[in-house]
Amino acid sequence: MLRKLLNASRLQAEVSRRLHRIHEIVEDGVKIRVPRPQKIEPDASGCNWTMKHFGGAIGYERDIETVLKAVRAEYNLSDVEEKDGSSLFPGMPDPD
Repeated sequence: MLRKLLNASRLQAEVSRRLHRIHEIVEDGVKIRVPRPQKIEPDASGCNWTMKHFGGAIGYERDIETVLKAVRAEYNLSDVEEKDGSSLFPGMPDPD
């Protein structure tokens, strides 16, 4: 399967979104801190990123592993970090 590309911020948000809709996590009122994805050499499956050191995750390791497995199968980490599109001066080019 061909993976879609996401930048680090969007990949982090996607993992967080999926984690925080798991019934047990919602029911327990837990807020798991999701780390930024780290670029790695593509593994045997072709995935080029990993995540380590989730915060507030004790007892939810299996849920995290399940979500990571699914997201890693769908997405690769893009080298380009997109701008958010907001500018202090609309209509003016960004300085960089």
